[in-house]
Amino acid sequence: MGTGEITLRNDPRVTSFGKFLRISKINELPQIINVLKGDMSIVGPRPLMKVSFDLYSDEVKEKIYLSKPGMTGIGSIVFRDEEKLVSESNDPQYVYRNIIYPYKGKLEIWYLENASLLTDFKIIFLTAWSILFPKNKLVTVFFKNLPERNF
Repeated sequence: MGTGEITLRNDPRVTSFGKFLRISKINELPQIINVLKGDMSIVGPRPLMKVSFDLYSDEVKEKIYLSKPGMTGIGSIVFRDEEKLVSESNDPQYVYRNIIYPYKGKLEIWYLENASLLTDFKIIFLTAWSILFPKNKLVTVFFKNLPERNF
């Protein structure tokens, strides 16, 4: 239906209550159970559906597959506006396959190479800050060595 695994802004499959849950990120709270069970960490590469995971290069898939997924991550902060980016495109599938996922892959590799307690605390802070102030640009202030964004 529609764009398949891609959810656009004003997607008819999402109810008004669902929109609220997505915007407020309350829909992510059940993942705390996974953190407590040890299946997830608070910070790490975000878990993906297989169809999305398969868009990564083999190098990225191998490194991410061997790491514990997180409730939040650098990709979640950088792509806080992901739905908007995709929704404004004439070809959402193209944007995902050729712009978003290649860059998200670079971000996840960056995280794995720069993981530390300080990095995790910064990501946790930026996640909360981004929920309150979605248009902020603090990620580039906190992390000056992120891969270059070409879009």
